[in-house]
Amino acid sequence: MRQRDRRKRREENRESRDRWMITYADLITLLLIFFVILYAMSSLDTDKYNIVTGSLSQTFKSSSTVLEGGDGILDAGKTPDNKPESTDGNANATAKPNDGSDEQTENETPSARELAFREQEAKLAELMGVITHYVEENNLGEQIFVADKPQGIEITLSDRFLFDVGKADVKSPALPALQQLSGLFKDIGATISIEGHTDNTPVSSASRYNDNWELSGARALSVLRFFLDNEGLNPDTFQYAGYADTRPTADNTTVAGKQKNRRVEIIVLRQLQEVE
Repeated sequence: MRQRDRRKRREENRESRDRWMITYADLITLLLIFFVILYAMSSLDTDKYNIVTGSLSQTFKSSSTVLEGGDGILDAGKTPDNKPESTDGNANATAKPNDGSDEQTENETPSARELAFREQEAKLAELMGVITHYVEENNLGEQIFVADKPQGIEITLSDRFLFDVGKADVKSPALPALQQLSGLFKDIGATISIEGHTDNTPVSSASRYNDNWELSGARALSVLRFFLDNEGLNPDTFQYAGYADTRPTADNTTVAGKQKNRRVEIIVLRQLQEVE
């Protein structure tokens, strides 16, 4: 009997001494769960979060309500004619829904530069339409090409249309087209770049120009002089350059390619003048 009592006391003492391990294990488990939660929060997928929140927002706006005639959960307090139900007995009280239009109008008031840009874009679109119509009406589709490029409206004139071979004097048949362009350039409000190009064939020994650089520059200058001297356009809105054969648009190894490369480009740039 005494032995059983001593054995029972020893077992109870051992259990008392080991109870701290249970508490310690519980503490470790709780810490592990805590750090797992922290890690999960730190690695939140923002894309999925945005999708979920957007879906919930759309649901609240468009889901059917318990009340018949409602358009969504947010409209549950409205009558079928979109007027909120009166809660104070005032049947004439109405509330204008705030759709943010007033705030949007204030925040999106265009700047002076933005207004100038819009005005210029409208003028460029009109310019392209008028020139395209003129080219079609006068059967000049093989001589004048119009394109809307990122840098602006590009008007390409064939060298056969403007000049004799190896020369830079504008031919008389091309003058009506240049006069038409000058009338459109007066109030365009943009910089106009005139650029001369040649193929890779060297100039002849009888030419007055030493090379294609001089020839391409002289041809661009002749067109510019027509606009300034004959049509009286503002020189501050123009610039010109000669690029020789450094910017081909076609293969210089073929006759057709060489012909495309011999050209003068008039580009109405999308670069705005300074806005006062």
